[in-house]
Amino acid sequence: MSTKTTGAFTLPGESGYEALTLELAERWGADVIRDSDGTQLSDEIINAGYGIYSTICIIRDHNEWASQNPDKLQQSFLITNPKVAVEDYLSIYLMEDFFAEQFRVNDSKEAFKYWQVFDRTTGKEIPREQWNYERESGNVVITGIAPWHKYTVSFMVYRIWEEISMYNHTTNHWGKEHLMQIDPIYVETQKYLLHFLEDWCRKHKETTVVRFTSLFYNFAWIWGSNERNRHLFSDWGSYDFTVSSRALDLFAQKYGYSLTAEDFVNGGKYRVSHIPAQQRKLDWMAFINDFVIEFSKKLIDIVHGHDKLAYVFYDDSWVGMEPYNDRFEEFGFDGMIKCVFSGFEARMCSGVKVDTHEIRLHPYLFPVGLGGLPTFMEGGNPTLDAKKYWINIRRALLREPIDRIGLGGYLHLVEPYPDFCDYIEKIADEFRVIKELHHKGKPYHIKTKVAILHAWGKWRSWTLSGHFHETYMHDLIHINEALSGLPIEIQFIDFEDIRQGILKDCDVVINAGSAGSAWSGGERWRDNKCVDLLTKWVYEGGTFIGVNQPSALEGYDSFFRMAHVLGVDEDTGSRVAHGKWTYEVKDEFGLVPIGASITPENNIYLTDGAAAVVTETDGLITLSTHAFGKGKGIYLPSFQFSFENTRLLLNLIRFAGNEFRETKYITDNLYTECAYYPESKILVVINNSDQLQKTTIHTEYGQHTLELDPFDTMIKMIGD
Repeated sequence: MSTKTTGAFTLPGESGYEALTLELAERWGADVIRDSDGTQLSDEIINAGYGIYSTICIIRDHNEWASQNPDKLQQSFLITNPKVAVEDYLSIYLMEDFFAEQFRVNDSKEAFKYWQVFDRTTGKEIPREQWNYERESGNVVITGIAPWHKYTVSFMVYRIWEEISMYNHTTNHWGKEHLMQIDPIYVETQKYLLHFLEDWCRKHKETTVVRFTSLFYNFAWIWGSNERNRHLFSDWGSYDFTVSSRALDLFAQKYGYSLTAEDFVNGGKYRVSHIPAQQRKLDWMAFINDFVIEFSKKLIDIVHGHDKLAYVFYDDSWVGMEPYNDRFEEFGFDGMIKCVFSGFEARMCSGVKVDTHEIRLHPYLFPVGLGGLPTFMEGGNPTLDAKKYWINIRRALLREPIDRIGLGGYLHLVEPYPDFCDYIEKIADEFRVIKELHHKGKPYHIKTKVAILHAWGKWRSWTLSGHFHETYMHDLIHINEALSGLPIEIQFIDFEDIRQGILKDCDVVINAGSAGSAWSGGERWRDNKCVDLLTKWVYEGGTFIGVNQPSALEGYDSFFRMAHVLGVDEDTGSRVAHGKWTYEVKDEFGLVPIGASITPENNIYLTDGAAAVVTETDGLITLSTHAFGKGKGIYLPSFQFSFENTRLLLNLIRFAGNEFRETKYITDNLYTECAYYPESKILVVINNSDQLQKTTIHTEYGQHTLELDPFDTMIKMIGD
């Protein structure tokens, strides 16, 4: 593809490298230049005729004010590791396990009332009169306790080093001042920030877009004192860093009950997104969301009052923003920017209700990548990195539109890598062509509609709680990645949606995850009404696809509550004396492509012998189908993203929707994919491999056979 276009590209500029900045802005077709964390734009760049994005982390870079108001720093609850008492007393050093440069104990009167000590052997809280905090030593001493029991202390801390800055500082060896984060839950902080932003906008007349990075509260990222386990806890969807004594007091006033430290630390497990949320957590999330919307609107009004646009970064301090909440549009943001590693993250961004959707490509222009491996330094290969990221992101961009792309980091690092500069130029041109195709009309998709069912529903559309490299162990994130580039309409639903009748708009429901997780559903499966509605829906023609431990819940006649639909169940130990159905393995319809690989699980058995086993590995079922009325149950013990498994998933969905024999606009080579745009009569074919590939596509205008170079994109007019 040789089409040269311009626009819709955001370039990171850098003072001191003006010639490089302006040269690459022209080559890459940039219409906007941005500053990055740790860089500035010179007057020569600012006055070169480009739009200017300016980055603000509204709660960071206020160290002078923070030092004068240390009680307005952001806070969190921490919990010590369990300690075993060998006598009737125990001393626990609070900060033993935690990174001292990130946290400082908050023992103020307001915070101290929320501290808790627990006997973890019995699960009971220790009365306040049995423990005491020694400020000078930093120890909590517990007396009158039972030897050989385990004890923990849950306490409040100030966070004294903003986590994203901390990560960049330690990874890329920044020598700058440690930045603290301030909490706008306090009226004094709000007054300061409103004045700060008003003054900032007056001083930055050249700025066309204010990019909030992001708002107030970062996802939880708790660092440890030992480098062998530096990252103790991280959850991109966590609300643990929204806590403060003031917020807890305001919550109690509004909701009529008080939360405790245990509501957050949960015995050391914390309230991770992977666990179905209890009502107390949902109330807290709603409380924080209300506050974030209320105060953010005041900041956005200031930006708009200076005739600037307000974009928000859907990463870092995004917690409380909830782009898939029904209230998100109340913020008044003009655009959304998302850092993307994968296709599902591009889909996360594209589905948010804003005017402009922009993605930040990888690799970032940093010496070391987020995975810890070298990028723009000796041992790195940023061009190959860019190609590998692009093949996953590109397939998602073919399905749903994104308005802009761009890079972040230090532009000068690309100078020794001309091949990288060439490849970004190619990507930019490809992207602009794809964007224009979307502008003219939607791409073709199959008729079968898919819904993903989990406890969060649309609130966690296209995500679990992190980037792909942080959630690789979960089947559903791999399913999301596979689906992100397939020609299928997809929605995310919860159990209340089922009660409200959403199944009438679905042909396939996928439920994937481990027992007890939010993704499998956990306690939500106690809702017999939902089980009845799903059963009826399948019997009348729907398909339920279960992966890993779908609908799993102890306490019923079957471990999988939908076992009667799936035709399989998991033996958790109660059926060791029972006989098992024999079966023949047969892929009657040719569903499984060569190279597809599903990891089996032990103890999966046929419930009544009626399910058809399509594949097995070492005598363990890896794919089964089960006719149930007019519909089907399909079971997979696992799913890991690969292009072979992606084609398998597409085949299963087409099979479920009785479209398996319809091959229009589906490539015969699974290492290639295509998208057809009827209004433009344009066919886009992509090679997802590092090898030359030949592929054939059946269209309504005849058959097309093409050869594609490694990683390549081919754009072809077909029809009249």
